[in-house]
Amino acid sequence: MADGTRLDGRAALITGSVGGLGYAMARHLARAGASIVLTSLDAPETAEPQRAALAAEAGVPVHYIRADLTDRNALRALVGRAQEVCGAIDILVNNAVVRHFAPVEEFPLEAWDRALAVNLSAALIAIQLVLPAMRARGYGRIFNMTSVYGSRATVQRVDYVTTKTALQGLTRAVALETAGSPVSCHALTPGSVLTPIWDERVADLMAQKGIGRPEAEALFLDGKQPSGTFVSPDSVAQVMLMLCGPVGPDMNGAIVPIEGGWLANG
Repeated sequence: MADGTRLDGRAALITGSVGGLGYAMARHLARAGASIVLTSLDAPETAEPQRAALAAEAGVPVHYIRADLTDRNALRALVGRAQEVCGAIDILVNNAVVRHFAPVEEFPLEAWDRALAVNLSAALIAIQLVLPAMRARGYGRIFNMTSVYGSRATVQRVDYVTTKTALQGLTRAVALETAGSPVSCHALTPGSVLTPIWDERVADLMAQKGIGRPEAEALFLDGKQPSGTFVSPDSVAQVMLMLCGPVGPDMNGAIVPIEGGWLANG
């Protein structure tokens, strides 16, 4: 553990967590001893290999619950079921995200509504549902996964920029309402993490330009991360683990950059 934190007896719900960054965070929480609830849109049989592998690796209970976060009733059912199988949720990671690429004047409103529902409203509703038990149990950690695009803008991604910016405001508001308690709320702010969607973009650059992977990664990150390398999912997870420990309440409301110096560049 980054700071010796153990989470035995705790339970964590991570949305959007059968792959990529969400799964990496689930793995680190499980290795620290927390019971895990994975969730996505995938059918249970599709997610079973990831669930079983994590349970076998970490030796903790790992559950999978399918849920469409655009459906508020489904979201409420997800949290209710997670609380049933785990007893309570001590750690909530609002990681699920959707994104659409289009110019502002052509951006489809159905894509906008979906982004608001999944990226933002689902986070608020999940917090509302888990917060009372966190207060009662005397421990709670809420993590909203935002992005450098919560502090910077980019073209053709108005849904993503808007919702990630709003998540930072949500984090601050929740932090103020939990200040002085053993519950804290933080926004983790990764830069470009090598998740499947960006791995495909790098592969496309390699094919289009006939270049190797290091060159393609450097080209993809040019003008973004001064480090010139992708952020490791493990780095994001290690920061989260640190905040699960005693430092969490003292850093309440922190917008934590993990972005290879991107935000330091102007």
